[in-house]
Amino acid sequence: MAVEGKRRPLARAFELALALRYLKASRKQAFISIITVISIGGIAVGVAALIIVLAVMTGFEQDLRQKILGIRAHVLVTRQPFSDVQRILLSKEVMEKISCVEGVTGVSPFVFGQVMIRSPNRTQGIAVRGVDPRLEASVSDLHKNMVEGKLISLTRRDFRPEDEENEGRYDGIIVGQEMASNLGIYVGDKVALISPFGRDTPAGLVPKLRWMVVAGIFKSGMYEFDSSLAYISLVAAQDFFDMGDEINGYEVRTDDIFRARAITQEIAQVLGSPYKATDWQDMNKNLFAAMKLEKIAMFIILALIVLVAAFNIASTLIMMVMEKNRDIGILKSMGASNGSVMAIFMIEGTLIGVVGTAIGAVAGSIICHVADKYHLISLSGDVYYLSYLPFRMTSLDFTLICAGSILLSFISTIYPSRQAARLDPVEAIRYE
Repeated sequence: MAVEGKRRPLARAFELALALRYLKASRKQAFISIITVISIGGIAVGVAALIIVLAVMTGFEQDLRQKILGIRAHVLVTRQPFSDVQRILLSKEVMEKISCVEGVTGVSPFVFGQVMIRSPNRTQGIAVRGVDPRLEASVSDLHKNMVEGKLISLTRRDFRPEDEENEGRYDGIIVGQEMASNLGIYVGDKVALISPFGRDTPAGLVPKLRWMVVAGIFKSGMYEFDSSLAYISLVAAQDFFDMGDEINGYEVRTDDIFRARAITQEIAQVLGSPYKATDWQDMNKNLFAAMKLEKIAMFIILALIVLVAAFNIASTLIMMVMEKNRDIGILKSMGASNGSVMAIFMIEGTLIGVVGTAIGAVAGSIICHVADKYHLISLSGDVYYLSYLPFRMTSLDFTLICAGSILLSFISTIYPSRQAARLDPVEAIRYE
């Protein structure tokens, strides 16, 4: 048994050396060598394509999620849809209950409404969000996305005694960069908010109008938000929409976005009826579900490239076995076992897969790094949400791609290797 234990490492070294020798080119095996190179190239192309495409899909999903959660909260607490009036009374007690839930890092009330905004140049429909500037920084990244002005400027009122129409006071408003560009407005300019839900007069329904001063400009990186979202103070929003002490809900931020669902369930249990808690995954369910499905579909489609390359490995080994009939017969007549002959060709095919996988992994990683660092692929922000195509490769995706490629290469060696092991040495060297 001890002798056998010492012979096995030598046998494995012999099998590896012979497999490497067979991979080298010779005049008689030039055609087989070319096919081997093609097989390596096929594996490399398939692996690189998988890495690049999955990096694009992952990068797009992560960047989009980051931008969405930079503007929106992780959890929204609103009124359950028992009635058409989606309003709740602003309560410090409720905010304290939410804050006491483990994992909650910030709570802030908000008011939301659809209005028209008018500048000297044009008018457009926008979404207005009323927030508390002192608490908003704890639930969103609005303060980090400010290009001009500050979030606290929402509470500032510019006194202009000469303007009798508005009692000389203008509330502040923060607009997106694309909106500011479309309207042709800058910090310090005056704009008008117009609500279709005005007041009844003898002359009919008169829209409600409120003049405001642009106190800041933000840029989230998403065209949808930057072109159609504006912020005003919570007090100004309650007054403009005639809400009194009521709000539309509470924004909640958590310490881990992937624990938001569990935290949401706990908030719902703590508050009870008539409150409803919704996490960011449910708020954007269709978008992220579609992106996940696209990622899976692209993986399956591009994995076919690796599968085709694996078939090339199998065909290369089959031709190699046919070419090496004489050598196999001599090896078996000298005492080589079926397992050793099988191992030679399995090692050879696996080496082809490993080399191709390594080349593809390195090439794909370099392309992803360069394309992401220098923003080589630019996008139209109004169509694709993002200004450039991000590349993000996760260690899990990278490992699965490389392991899957090598596994397919290994599986493709089983049939030709078994055929080589079954070869009768007498038939192989009969006419030699």
